[in-house]
Formats: sequence, C-alpha cells, structure tokens
Amino acid sequence: MVPATQNRLLELLDSVRSEFEQLTQDAIICKTQRDEFEMKMNSQIQEMGQIQQSLLDLERSQQVMKKHYEEEINRLRQQLEQVTMKKDNHGQHVPPPSYINGYSQPPPQQQQTPSPAPPALDANPSSAQHPVYTNGLPPAGSPSGPHTAPPPPLSGSPYANGSPQTSVAPQRPSPLNVKSETTSFAEMDPESIPANWKVEGQDWFALFNPKVPRYLKVDLLHSFDHSSVVCCVKFSANGRYLAAGCNQSTYIYDTTSGSRVAVLQDEHASRDTDLYIRSVSFSPDGKYLATGAEDKQIRIWDISKNRIRHVLRGHEQDIYSLEFSREGNFLVSGSGDRTVKIWDWLEGRILHTLRINDQDQKDPGVTSVAISPDGRLVAAGSLDKVVRVWDAHNGQPLERLEGHKDSVYSVAFMPDGMTLISGSLDKTLRLWQLGAKGNSTRQVFNGHKDFVLSVATTPDGQWIVSGSKDRGVQFWDPHTGQTQFMLQGHKNSVISVATSPASRRPMFATGSGDNRARIWTFEPLQQPLHS
Repeated sequence: MVPATQNRLLELLDSVRSEFEQLTQDAIICKTQRDEFEMKMNSQIQEMGQIQQSLLDLERSQQVMKKHYEEEINRLRQQLEQVTMKKDNHGQHVPPPSYINGYSQPPPQQQQTPSPAPPALDANPSSAQHPVYTNGLPPAGSPSGPHTAPPPPLSGSPYANGSPQTSVAPQRPSPLNVKSETTSFAEMDPESIPANWKVEGQDWFALFNPKVPRYLKVDLLHSFDHSSVVCCVKFSANGRYLAAGCNQSTYIYDTTSGSRVAVLQDEHASRDTDLYIRSVSFSPDGKYLATGAEDKQIRIWDISKNRIRHVLRGHEQDIYSLEFSREGNFLVSGSGDRTVKIWDWLEGRILHTLRINDQDQKDPGVTSVAISPDGRLVAAGSLDKVVRVWDAHNGQPLERLEGHKDSVYSVAFMPDGMTLISGSLDKTLRLWQLGAKGNSTRQVFNGHKDFVLSVATTPDGQWIVSGSKDRGVQFWDPHTGQTQFMLQGHKNSVISVATSPASRRPMFATGSGDNRARIWTFEPLQQPLHS
C-alpha cells in the first residue's frame, strides 16, 4: 500500500504539472497574440510612414504649384507694368521674359557671330542667336543663325479667279492701297480697356482694341490635351475635322463633338527618339492626310483605314511645311534642305524641285509653303528673311519679296488673289502686294512681343490671324492694319494657327508648346461696338 502522504504528494505534482501545461499553453497563446499585435503595429507604422510620405509629396507638389502660380502672377504683373512704361529710344517696349517649354528664359540676346548649327530640335541654346525651341517647338538652325521652321499656314490665294467670299463681319472700310505701319495695341494698359471690351473664360481671356470698332465676339469651343508639344494644326476643307501633329502621332478630332476620331502613328517608325510631326494637310476630299516629319519623309494616310498609302522620299532634311492644292492634284512640301518640292502624290513622284541657290544667302532653309487657290502659284518663307513665289506649273521663279529683318516662319495667301501675308522672327507680319513695282510691302503689322510663328487668313479675307512665341493670338484687320483683339489662351508659345475653310461656322484653331490644341469660334456682332 502507498502511504496517504505519498498519494497526496502525487496529486500535488499532477496539479502542478497541469498548471504548468496550462501556463505553457497560455504563454504560447500570448506569444502568438503578441506576434500578431507586432505585425499589426508594424503594418500601421508602415501605413503611417506612407501617409507621411504622401503628405510630404503633396506638400512638395503644392509648393511647386504655388511657385508656378507665383511666377505666373509675377510675369503677368511685369507685363502690366511694362505695357504702362514709356517707350524706349527705339519706340518699342522691352519684352517680358520669354517662356520656352514652361521655363523662364531671358529675352533673346544678339551675338556678333551667328551659330553654324544646322536645324535641329536639340540644338544648343547657348550658341544660338535666338533661344532654341525644343521638344517639338520650331527648331533653330543653319549657318546664319539657329532658326528653323514651325508648322504650316492656311493658304488663301493671290491671282485667284473669282470674287472674294461674302464677309462674316459687318461691312468695314475698303482696303488701303498704300503702305503703312500699325500702332501696337499691346502697348495699351489692359486696366484702361473698358469692361465690355474684355472677354474672359476659365483659363483664357481676350482684349479687344478700343481704338477701333469691335466687330467680333470670340469663344473657346474645344480643348484637346496631349502628351507632347502640338507642332501643327489644320482643318479639313469642309471644317468637319481638325488634325494636330505631335511627337510620333497625329490626332484627328471631330470639330462639332470634340471627339477623337483617329490616331495616326507609323508602327515602323523608331520609338527610341523623338519624331515630331511638323506639318499636316488634308486632301480636298478629306479622305487623306499628308504629314511631314523630322525623318525627311512625307506620309500620305488613308484616314478611314488608319494606314499609310504612300511614303514620299526625296528631301534631305526635316519636312517643315505641307500643302495640298485646292484641286488635290499635287502636293507641295518645304524643307530645311533649301528646297520646295511639288509632288504628284498619287504616283509618288516629284514634278518640280524649286531650289534656293542664292550665293549671298547663308541660311535659306524653307520654313513654310502655301499654294494659291487657283493652283498656279507657290510661295515659300525661308530662314534668309525672304519670301519667294514660283509658277507651280513650270517651276519658274516669279517674285522675291524682301523686307523682314529676321527669318520668315510662315506664309499664307490672301483670297483676293493679289496679296500674301508673312510672319517673321522680327515680331512683325507683312502684307505683300504681288506684281507690284518697287517695294512690294503694302503694310507692316506691329504688336506681338516675340517671334511670329504662324499666320493664317479667314476664307473671306476679312481677317488675318497670327500666333506668337509671346503666347498670344492676334486678329488683324488687313483693311486698316489694326488689331481687332488679342487672345491669351495658352501657357506656352502658340506654334500654329489655322482657320476653318468652311463657311458653316467661323472657327480657328491653335497649337501650342503647352501640349494643347484648341478650337475657337469667332462670330460677327449684330451691330459694331464703338468705344
């Protein structure tokens, strides 16, 4: 028999063992819970860290945005101060700081020795006579200075058969037949302009010139954002579509709905480097679109099938300008290789090569081409400051128009058949009288504060439109030479302007270095407004 005392001891040991096992299990449970709590705590710490980082990133973003808005406010304040300053000894104001690709740059500095850099988007600004446009803006380049071509103008025509179209605006004075120079509307203090002569949208505004009767109203119709600079814009002949050329791609939009209807992108083109579409032009029937790019090739797109029908090769440098003839039987191109080529685009062959062989011109690269409505004339602007006109049928030179003090970046025919408009890096536009004896300049338009990059005319010839590196668009009255209104609707250079050839609704489009293309409407007031 086991003594009672021993039995009691065994019971106590069993009890201790049970308690120990229970405590062990509790310890394991506690450890598991502790690990879970630690994991949750670590997760929460990480989340807090991410939230803190997000807050820091948001704060930095707000600081950058604040700085941007402060710079923009300062820039506008400087402009307001400058327009109220007295003129300098040359009768002009010192322009405000220019903005290239969104960054503030000092005004262009003239150098004694021009840079010999060829046309290129990545030219070195420090060696340029003017600031170099990059990321799809008009490039610089050639022996006499780093200027190159932007996109195309909208053509009208000299020597055109038939009478001009009916004006969309109230009747205005007849054109002046004498050479004159305009007074800059930009010199006025915006605060002095009456309230009913100002129009303001969410991110744009227009100032009408109180010195002349107000005939128009203007409004924003559509805005299209892109991932790169918009180098060129052009309407189809019926005004139904707008094409916008960007890096690697061309976008086509419905002008009524604002919807995107096509994206044209060459699948065989390299994606490793930039390939900006510098110019576009619709065929008259709207079925095809010609695009000119930096790879020296012209692509003819079948829009409905979203594929390339022809590739035209022959230029030795970038294609800066394209235009179909009104009948669609030929296509004209301008390039930095100092030539204008006239193409039978259906057959893919060159009909004429118009060369600039002037020995005294160091920098005759072609920046812009235009065709008269009757298809008999081809005009071209070039880096050597000259506007030239050829016979489109035989390629013979007809006119040499001199007067600009810097490279000509854009040309467009007026539909009256007698005049041509040009825009230049000298900040002016010129109206040329074709066939005139002696000085062909009929009028000089002053008002932009920086390079004039693109010009166009309305179908009725009542208005001239210009886009500038000063970020502004101006509507000019060719009859008086005065600005009708000045539009600020972009945050970077206005590289391209175009007007709708169709009369169903007056529209114009703008393409800018701020990666945006916009369609605007301009309509006549029922009664002219007088200040």
